[in-house]
Parts: sequence; structure tokens; C-alpha cells
Amino acid sequence: MPRSSFSDNPLLRVSRPVSACSRCRSAKVKCDGKLPACTACEKAGRENECSAANDQFARGKERSYVAALELRIEKMERRLAFARSRKASLSRHASGPLPPMPQADRKDSLANIQAAMYRKAAKSRENADVNSLMSDFGFLSVNATTRDFELSSSNMTFARLVLAAASNDPLPNDDDWQLPSRQTANALVLYYMSNIYSLYPAFSETNLYSVLEQSYVMDGRVMKDSDYWLLYMVLAISSSAQSQVKNDQYYIDGLYLAARALRYADRALMPGYPTQIQSLILLTQYSTLDPAHFDSWHLIGFTCRAVIDMGFHQDPPPEQTPDKSSLDMRRKTFYCVYSLDRSISMVLTRAFSFTDAAVNVAFPRPSSFSRRASITGQYLSGCEPALLLFQLRRAQSQWYQVLAQSDSAPLPDSTFIWQMCHQMQEWAERLPNSLPVAVRELFDLELRYSFVYCLSPLAKAPALTDYDRLFIFEHAIAYLDRIYEIAHTGRNSGLYSYHDALRVFFMAGQFLEVIQGAEDLVLSGMPPPLPPHLTERALPPPLPRRMAGSGYVDNLERSLACLERTASTLAKYGERWDDSRQLKQSFDIRSRVVIERLHMRRQRQQQPPPPRNMQTHPMAHDMRWVDMNVEAMVRGQAGGPRR
Repeated sequence: MPRSSFSDNPLLRVSRPVSACSRCRSAKVKCDGKLPACTACEKAGRENECSAANDQFARGKERSYVAALELRIEKMERRLAFARSRKASLSRHASGPLPPMPQADRKDSLANIQAAMYRKAAKSRENADVNSLMSDFGFLSVNATTRDFELSSSNMTFARLVLAAASNDPLPNDDDWQLPSRQTANALVLYYMSNIYSLYPAFSETNLYSVLEQSYVMDGRVMKDSDYWLLYMVLAISSSAQSQVKNDQYYIDGLYLAARALRYADRALMPGYPTQIQSLILLTQYSTLDPAHFDSWHLIGFTCRAVIDMGFHQDPPPEQTPDKSSLDMRRKTFYCVYSLDRSISMVLTRAFSFTDAAVNVAFPRPSSFSRRASITGQYLSGCEPALLLFQLRRAQSQWYQVLAQSDSAPLPDSTFIWQMCHQMQEWAERLPNSLPVAVRELFDLELRYSFVYCLSPLAKAPALTDYDRLFIFEHAIAYLDRIYEIAHTGRNSGLYSYHDALRVFFMAGQFLEVIQGAEDLVLSGMPPPLPPHLTERALPPPLPRRMAGSGYVDNLERSLACLERTASTLAKYGERWDDSRQLKQSFDIRSRVVIERLHMRRQRQQQPPPPRNMQTHPMAHDMRWVDMNVEAMVRGQAGGPRR
């Protein structure tokens, strides 16, 4: 055990001094070193002249209680000065400039040593700042309910912690930016309500319409910071979702709208209020559309922490149950967070922020997802797609936790995966016919993505059968072909983000692995038999319509066309997100060998057959002289049978 320092455990008695005071030393009398004045000076009435407590004592060798207190005060003053400097730097959202680094002279070893010490000190200071910041996060579960991040009590706000951890590149300065026209804002809000709110109804639409009206009427009513955040983030998400190419007008407008919303982040993200969760949901949605400036993984983690701190992951007890509409809104807010957490975690192949065992929240009432009146007076379709999406996320969460988050022990039931696929297929068969076309396309892609993800090779999953490989092959082709059409038609319907580029890359990887592992099987076009030991509840979903029946299908041409479309899809997404360009480069490297082998296979199939005169009779090599006298035939005699 290391010894404690003198400042932590000082001596409570006066020890023998290192040297006498000046008066005793000149009079050559014994000095007892008593503080604040020695006994000899006290008796002589010259306490003020005694120098026992001054710097004549050898520094570092004092053992008196008063000297220990002085040393402790010095340390506390240094710590206080350092804390004040860190507080000032954090209030400016950035650390202050470091002192100029001394120029090292290679010929001077002392300069080299000083430069090395400077680098080490700078690295230690950086690590200390990061550790201090992360240690602050550990107290969020307590501070979120005690209002420790109120602006009136501290200069450190929850919003600044969130933005410091989840921001990538800084947003542009919005000082010269102006609010869009009322007509443009109405169009953006209508797009959000039709395509995004129908899947994530995290707030009251009446509140959004009221805030939009107040922002343009200017009737003198005071708006809260959370209302400004709601309006600007909805406009930013809607504008960014319609962008097709980086730096187009939709993209630029989304950047400035998000930058304007950050002005109100301190109070909009203030812990302890339901508006904090709703504001974090909007910021997380925007981060999936703009990965260059925000990290969706960190943001969904903060959002889930806020949900747990506020207790939204549990339904309130019956005696505290609010009215039905408020309870439905609370449940919708929770399942929006739940849906985003499951989607982001699966795409990034990471663990969920909380397990299903910790959740006890019923689905909102179906009647709460009714038709809605828009700002134009027209009735929009209801939020029924949101309830269907919540149900699908529940099913996805069940098998993902078993296959990816539990231990590596084999599955106790070999039909577990097909049972999960069967449940998701039943969910798809119950989809109402009244769903909009864009939502149905989105759900179809989600279903095929789930099928392939569930069957993809994992440590807990059993070995793939021939039917499994063909199942992955067919649904991967159907997914990649459909997402190609959506990406290139330019239709701005549905919420398609950078995570869809990651999904395309994942599906293409599974498609390549199946071809590499069973090329002859998947290219033959003949469906193999079903896996054995299946029950009615574990029957595999049917293959896509293209494979229905037993007719021959040219899977070679389909495979080459699918790989070409996948490269084009990733290139299209690369025009919008820079990170997708890296996915495109990685896909080109992985698919090069497979494409070359498929082209060679096509060339062999296209080679013409040899001429008929060059073909030998198939029986020429099988002729046998049975019961014939070969020697007599050679001499020209009739070759009769041997005797």
C-alpha cells in the first residue's frame, strides 16, 4: 500500500525545527520552534519579530500542523484554478489554444527532452479531459431527475455534453440565414407529416402546427426553446430527407435549419422533461441523414438514457395512470425511441441500449392512430404504419437478442430461426391494403432485410442448408433490385437515410458469400427440398415470385445484373454521403473475383458446340469383338465365330 502524503495526514504536534529563528540564533539560545512565535520571543515580548513561521525553514522539511495546512491550501488553490480554466473552456464549446510549443533543436538534447515532455503533458491533459467528461456521464441517471443541469445552477448543461460527444464536423454559422417563406415551411412540414411522422409520431402534431403559426404570425406570444427546437428540427429533417446530392439546396437548407435549432439546445435538451426525449428523437433522426455532422450511435444512447431516467420504459401504475390520450402519447414516444434503437443497433451490429426484459410498455391504442388533418385542411392517412413498425421492431428485437447478444451456446431449438421468420411473414400477411405504396415498399424491404439478417452465418446459428442458401440468394436479389429502383427514380417518399447504404452493403455481402460458397447450387435455378424436422409454426416463408414453380431460371444473368445494380446504388448514395463512397470501394474489392468468375462461366456457356463431322459416334469407344475370329478377318477370310 502506498504511503499517504504529509498533506493528507499531518502531525498535530510541533516537531524539532530544522533551524532556529533569527533572534534565538543571534542570541545563541535554544529555540523550540513554537508557532506562531517561539517561547523565547514570547517571554521577551517580541512575538512579531519571531521568524519561526517564515521561509527560513527549509522548504519541504516542515512537519508542523500549520505548515501542512498551508501546503493543502496551495494544492486546493491549484486545483481550483485548473477547474476554473476547464469550466471556461467548456463554456466556449472548445478547448482554449495551447501555449506555443517550443521549437526543438536537434543539436540540443535539452530542447528535445523539453519537446518530449511537452507532448507527454499535452497527451496526459487530453486523456484527463476525456476521462473527466466520461466520468460526468456516469451521473446522468441521477442528475436527470435532480435538475443538476439547470442553467441557473451550472454553466455545464446536458446539451453541451451531448453535442460534445455526438458531434463530428461543426455546422455552418447561421447568423446571415433567414427563415424560409411560409409556403416553403408548409411544404416541408407536410412532407414530414406524410412520410416520417406516420412512422415516428413522437410528439403532438397539434403542437407543431401551433408553433408554426406563431413563428410566422408574430403576435407577441412567447415561445419556449423546446418549441423552436421542434419547428427547426422538423424543417431540417424534412429538407435533408429530400436531398439527392450533397450540397444541393435541400442539403444546405437542412444544415442551416439544424444550426439554428442548436441555439435552443440548452433548454430543449434539459433533463427531467418529456420534451427532452422528443428533442433527442428529432436530433437522432437528423443524424441518420447527416452522418458527417452527428453520430447517430451516441445520440440514440443518450436518448435511451433519458427514457430510462424518466421511467418511460415502464407503464405507470394504475393509481397514477393519466388520461388515455396522454398515456398513448407517452407510449408512442417510448416506442419511437425503441424503434430507432433497434434499427440503429442492428445496422451497426451493436448491442441494444436496453433489453426487452427491462421494458413493460403496452402498445398505444389502435384508435389513437387515426386520420389526421394537415395544415392545408386535407386529411392525411393515419399513423397506423407506426404501430405496424413497432410490432416489427418487437419481432426483430426478439431474435436479434438471442442470436447476437446472448452467449455463444448453440440454439436449443434448431427451428428457432424459421419460427422467427414465420412470425414476421405472418405480420407481413396482415398488412392492410390501405397502406400507402411508399410505406408498403419500405416494409417489404425491412422484411427481406430481416429474413437475410436472421439467416446470416452467426456463432449460434446452425450450419446453412441448401435451402437456406437459396433463400438468402433470392431475398437478397429482391432487396438489392428494389432499392436500386428507389435510389435512382428520385422519388422522395419514405425515410431513406445513410443507414440504407449500410443495409445495401450488408445484403450484398451476404449475396456474395452465398455465391462463393455454393455457386453451382444457386446458379442452377432449381429449388432444393425444404429443411427436415420442420413444424407448422416453423415453415419457411415462400421464396419470391420469381422462383415460384420448378421452371428453369437463368440465375447467372440475374446475379451479374444484381451485382452491377448494387455498385450503381452505392455510387448513387456516394453522391449524397461521403461515407458511402468507402462502402462502394470495399464492395468493388470484394466482388471483383466473383464477377470475373461469373463472366468466365458465361463465356463457357456461350461457346458454340463443336461441328457434327468432328463428333465421334458415342459407341466407337465401347465396341467389343465378341465371338469373332479377328485373325481370319485380317487375312481377308470370312471371320466366322471361333471354334
